[in-house]
Amino acid sequence: MIALTQIDKYFDDHCVLARVSLALQPGQVTALIGPSGSGKSTLLRCVNLLEIPDTGALELAGLRVVFSAAAQPARETVLAIRRRTGMVFQNFQLFPHLTVIQNVMESLLTVWKWPRERAHQRAHELLAKVGIADKADAWPAALSGGQQQRVAIARALAPSPDILLCDEPTSALDPGLAAKVIEVLRQLASEGMTMLMATHDLRLAATIARDVVFLKDGAVVETGPARELFTRPREAATAAFISTLTQTFRGV
Repeated sequence: MIALTQIDKYFDDHCVLARVSLALQPGQVTALIGPSGSGKSTLLRCVNLLEIPDTGALELAGLRVVFSAAAQPARETVLAIRRRTGMVFQNFQLFPHLTVIQNVMESLLTVWKWPRERAHQRAHELLAKVGIADKADAWPAALSGGQQQRVAIARALAPSPDILLCDEPTSALDPGLAAKVIEVLRQLASEGMTMLMATHDLRLAATIARDVVFLKDGAVVETGPARELFTRPREAATAAFISTLTQTFRGV
């Protein structure tokens, strides 16, 4: 079980997340949708504690953390949570001074202290998995956006995280490149990878996610099975947003 309970997050006086609760079972894929500024990316960052919630609780891989103004989590707890998550960023965030395979190996060598040979083998396996083994010795700047994002996915998978967090993984890509990234994520989902993704990409949410959560103004408006929520939303705000997504996807 991965669970967020009654999460509040403020930036100064601005409430970014308000009483957000969310739970994922192992192997579940959940998509976060909502307008820009609705709190999707912040919610992802609260899962791996890149942002520390102000109040609420987080349970992940047997670890439970309670947040309050009076008691922030210890550094050891934060690091333990982060070691159990993998993060795929919107703009790839690859290390430009490292080759593709070095990017994938870096966390295994620096954080997990793997022997170099073992890390190198693991990195090659993952690059093959995402379809770019032939780019192992290339520099990130020499790759297309879709290739860079697949490197980022391989890097996030390297330490075998309990959950993969994807922050708008296709938004910086044209449709052709996005399709290749979606196929990689679809394959991971079919293999039982637990994923939580923030996205505006209707194809990604509809074809991969089992469940969808619609956020607006930092609060959960509606949640449900993907097919049900996309075809028969209960809330007017959800229906209006999905209509906008559909029009954008069709190029209207």
